[in-house]
Amino acid sequence: MPPRKQVTYSQRPNHAARSAHARGEREFRTYDTSYIRPKQSKGPKIFAAVLAVVVIGGLVWGGLTLFNSCSGTPAELLAEGQEATVVVEQGSGAKAIGEQLVEKKLVGSASDFTKRVNEMGVESQLKPGTYTFAGGTSLDDIVRQLAAGPDMGNALTIPEGYKLSDIATAVATASEGRITAEAFTAAASDASVYAASYSFLADAGTNSLEGFLFPKTYAVADDATADSLVRMMLDQFQKETAGLDWSYPQSQGLSIYDAVNLASIVEKESSGDEQIRAQVAAVFYNRLETTGEPSYGFLQSDATTAYEVGHDPTPEEVHAETPYSTYTNKGLPPTPICSPSLDCLKAVCAPDQESLGKYFFFYFEGDSYYFTETYEDHMGTFS
Repeated sequence: MPPRKQVTYSQRPNHAARSAHARGEREFRTYDTSYIRPKQSKGPKIFAAVLAVVVIGGLVWGGLTLFNSCSGTPAELLAEGQEATVVVEQGSGAKAIGEQLVEKKLVGSASDFTKRVNEMGVESQLKPGTYTFAGGTSLDDIVRQLAAGPDMGNALTIPEGYKLSDIATAVATASEGRITAEAFTAAASDASVYAASYSFLADAGTNSLEGFLFPKTYAVADDATADSLVRMMLDQFQKETAGLDWSYPQSQGLSIYDAVNLASIVEKESSGDEQIRAQVAAVFYNRLETTGEPSYGFLQSDATTAYEVGHDPTPEEVHAETPYSTYTNKGLPPTPICSPSLDCLKAVCAPDQESLGKYFFFYFEGDSYYFTETYEDHMGTFS
C-alpha cells in the first residue's frame, strides 16, 4: 500500500477542512502574543538620533564658518581704537610674522597673511623692527608697512666714509638741534672714556672715536643724548665686526686701532667692489714694508691730506711736512680719517693674496682700477 501523502492543515481540499482552518485563524488573531514575540533593540534608534545631531551640528558650524570667512570681521580681532605692538626679529619669515599677527589679534589667519605677502611679491622685503598697528588695519596696509620698515621717527643716517665732523652735523640735523654738533663732537673726542666698555678701543688712547662710529641708519629717540648716540654707534661697530678675524693685520704688527686706520684709507681710495678693496688693501700692506726701494714705507695717499686740509689737496699740500701727509711721513697717519665700511674692514683683515708682495702702485679711471708692480710701469700708464 503506497504511503499516504503528507499535507498541511491548510492544504485540506474539502470545504469542512478549509472552514475549520479559517475559523481557527480568526480566533488566533485575537490572542495576546506580545509575551512570546522577540524584544527589539533600542540601539539603532539611539544611533540614528546621535547621527542626526552630528549632521545638523556640522551643517550649522559650517554655515557659521562660511559666514565669518565671507564677512572678514571675526569677533576675536582687535577692535578699532585699540593698538598692538609687534616686534619682528631679524630673519623672521612671513609665517612667523603671520603667527605673531594672529596672536596680537591683528589678522584672523596666518596663512591668509603669508598668501597675501606672496601675492604682493614682498616676501623678501619684510623688515625687522618694532611696529604698532591699530585695530581694524587692513591686511594689505599691514603688509605694506612691514615692507616699508618701522617708523623710526627722526632717522640718523651715517654713510660709509663720513668723518666725525660730518657725523656731528648729521646728529644735529636728525635731533633738530637738540643735540648740537659741538656736544656730539665733545662726547666722541676721547676714546679712553669708552675703552672700559669696548675692548676694541684698547689701543685708541685719548684719540677721538674717528673710525669707530659705525656707518648705519639709527633712530634718534626723543630722550637721546650725545653719549647714548655714541654708545649706539659703538655697539653697532662691535656687532658688525664680531665675526672678523684680525689675525692678519696683527701678524703685520698692526693693532685693531691701526687696522681700522688702514681700512679708513682703503675706504677713501677704492670703489665699492670687494675685490678692488682687497687689492687696494694689499697695495697699502706692500707699501708699509720698511725695506726695499726708497718709496717703501710711504702709503702716499692723497686722502690722508684731504682729511687734514678739508678739500682735494694740491701736489704741494700732499708733500707738505704735516702730520697727515703720507708722502712725507712713513706708516699710518695719526688717526683714522673716516668711518670705514664693513667691506673695507674685511679687506684689511683679508687682503688679496695674489697682490701681496706684487703690486705697489695703482690708479683708477672712472670705475676701472689699474695695478702695477713698479713706479716705471705706473708712470708708463699715463704716457
